[in-house]
Amino acid sequence: MVRIGVFLCHCGTNIGGVVKMDQLAEYCRDFSYVSTVIDYKYLCSQPGQSIIKDAIKKYDLNRIIVGSCSPRMHEKTFRNAIKDGGLNPYLLHIVNLREHCSWVHKDRDKATDKAKSLMRAGIERAVFNKPLSTVKIPVTKKALVIGGGIAGIQAALDIADAGIEVVLVEREPSIGGRMSQLDKTFPTLDCSACILSPKMVDAGFHPNITLKTYAEVTNVSGSVGNFKVTINNKARYVHSSCTGCGDCFKVCPGKCVNSYNESLDKRKAIYIQFPQAVPATAVIDSSACLYFKTGKCKVCQKKCNINAIDFDMTDQTEEVDVGAIVVATGYDVFDYKAYGEYGTGSSNNIISSLQLERLFSSSGPTDAKVKIPGTDKTPKNIVFIQCVGSRDEKKGKTYCSKICCMYTAKHTLLLKEKIPDVQITVFYLDLRTPGKGYEEFLTRAQSQEGINYIRGRVSKLSRRPDGSVRVSGVDTLLGDIVSVDADLVVLATAVVSKNDAKDLSRILGISTDKDSFFSEAHPKLKPVETQTAGIFLAGICQGPKDIPETVASASATAAKVLGILSKDHIESLAMTTTVNETKCSGCFFCLQVCPYKAIEKKELENGEMVSTIKEELCQGCGACVAACRGGALDLKGFDNNMLLTETMSLCQD
Repeated sequence: MVRIGVFLCHCGTNIGGVVKMDQLAEYCRDFSYVSTVIDYKYLCSQPGQSIIKDAIKKYDLNRIIVGSCSPRMHEKTFRNAIKDGGLNPYLLHIVNLREHCSWVHKDRDKATDKAKSLMRAGIERAVFNKPLSTVKIPVTKKALVIGGGIAGIQAALDIADAGIEVVLVEREPSIGGRMSQLDKTFPTLDCSACILSPKMVDAGFHPNITLKTYAEVTNVSGSVGNFKVTINNKARYVHSSCTGCGDCFKVCPGKCVNSYNESLDKRKAIYIQFPQAVPATAVIDSSACLYFKTGKCKVCQKKCNINAIDFDMTDQTEEVDVGAIVVATGYDVFDYKAYGEYGTGSSNNIISSLQLERLFSSSGPTDAKVKIPGTDKTPKNIVFIQCVGSRDEKKGKTYCSKICCMYTAKHTLLLKEKIPDVQITVFYLDLRTPGKGYEEFLTRAQSQEGINYIRGRVSKLSRRPDGSVRVSGVDTLLGDIVSVDADLVVLATAVVSKNDAKDLSRILGISTDKDSFFSEAHPKLKPVETQTAGIFLAGICQGPKDIPETVASASATAAKVLGILSKDHIESLAMTTTVNETKCSGCFFCLQVCPYKAIEKKELENGEMVSTIKEELCQGCGACVAACRGGALDLKGFDNNMLLTETMSLCQD
């Protein structure tokens, strides 16, 4: 006999301040199979859970209904509570009274009526609840980290230091990411390479880390604890025996634009990205190499004394088994060519902040001397324009990129060191300093003689006959039109998601937001987890962050990964799909729509082919159930009887 216990949570005033809980409780008591109804201010609290446990024993309950906030928040909490009370945890059903009712209504009477309808549907549905069970799945004690910037390096080191093997995949020839392109970091102005290089070396020589640079992840299958990952190792045309001596660079006649230096100079077809690169192994760019273009050259191979260069190398594909995946793919910078009024990149003295960063660097195109690109002239008047691509609904992104105010302040201070008599003007919309010591750092920049901050948006950049740029805008504090002539204009470009983030999201089976950053499972309670169990996020691939926040998120991700990989087994999901083989027609449309590759073909004794579910891979998304034309598939916990009963109950209104 069904004996239902109904428990109503006030959620403080979130629910209780809108829904009349006393009336709702009385309404629920009228159902014949409801044995008890209890309302409490905070059911998710320890006393609230004790009330549920005690009621299970006192009233011999075998179904539990909780009217509370979203099951996304507390379903696990209440499942554990009824399990401790002696019931199967899946005999629980949560009715969402907060997000579905109290938060979206103001009229108390109507909200109460709606709450009654929702509770009625939940009670009717709960009659069909059945005990469910899980299976234990062995865990592969190895992690994959995608992306070799500071986030990926930190996550890999934290996991590896705990004794777990890590495969670190980076698409560029060296790890280091964007941080390796920086000269100094705010607010301490310490050398970026000085704090990054030791971590790069640690990752390169750590016994538990396998580096796979110049490589990409092309496919991921499986589920938490047991992912199978396909990696494409691109041909470097240089063996790992390379010592990085550089003799081959000197004789190479092939040249191309140097993307590492943000297109400010050219590099050879065979190259090492930067002096501190890890691994310090050269790579040949086949698109720039004369041998691959004409079939003639190979002078670098002749110059190499250790025969490390091999033009016959090919891309190699391999599969690795891992238990968890960390996504740390970093970011791109906004292409300011979208702003026609800023010159669309046609002028050599209008550059991005990242290009200025390379001019500061001792490994950059000008040996740390700040020159107007393409000339040998030192700029004397420099204008910075903030929020290029940020906080702009028409041409850019709606969000604040978080780091632009700070890195512009850093640039102004570094310029005053290198060119003491330089005159600097900064056009800004607002100044934001969300970090420890950041406000003091900005104040230091503003107090420097020769640095003028103007609150206003720049409307146009125009070329002057002498080659300088006239910057025209409005000072919104004074209400005046402002014009400043500059030798060099620096655009503080926005942080944006990687251009292939959508492609990677499809490979991994995770979601992205409207700006193509990867989405976390919950912004507060699961900030580094995704909706796909076993896949985690670290760093700016999730949204704009500074370096300290990036490192912190990477370490948080590592802790989550270790929480999985420290176990020998994990439990599968209980709410998986089942197949009624007598109804299955063998069309296998379900196999095509399953994003987790959890469905395969099965041959019956009579020779017919039907679908079967691999429970260890099924994530209970229900895509196959919706796609099945013959109604042969059902999702445990959401079967047709439950959903039909719930729907028909709501239709009574």
